[in-house]
Amino acid sequence: MSSNVIVGYILITIGAIFDFLGCVGLLRLPDVYNRLQAATKSVTLGTMMILVGTAVVTANPWVGLKAIVCAVFILLASPTAAHALARGTYLAGVRMWDKSVVNKFKERAEELKYKSGEEK
Repeated sequence: MSSNVIVGYILITIGAIFDFLGCVGLLRLPDVYNRLQAATKSVTLGTMMILVGTAVVTANPWVGLKAIVCAVFILLASPTAAHALARGTYLAGVRMWDKSVVNKFKERAEELKYKSGEEK
């Protein structure tokens, strides 16, 4: 085996571990906000590593290019989608976990509700 194949398989393995840990976080964390964090951070990194590893391993340059384009799309879309989901969930009134310490969005959410015509 050549060195690029070994490096590619190492990246794919590390990416699979990150994806697995993200799935464990989805099952084990207490509320939707923590679960979104686990899914966004670890699964984004894991999936990107799998795609980059695929680009390194493959002999076909078109497959490698497609893998890199998909990795860039995931890098941009996954955090944006998670942010929109978390914001919408918060504005819909889903409560945070009782032991949560910081809520930096509370004041901004109150402003948004007040501007939309809802009473305080």
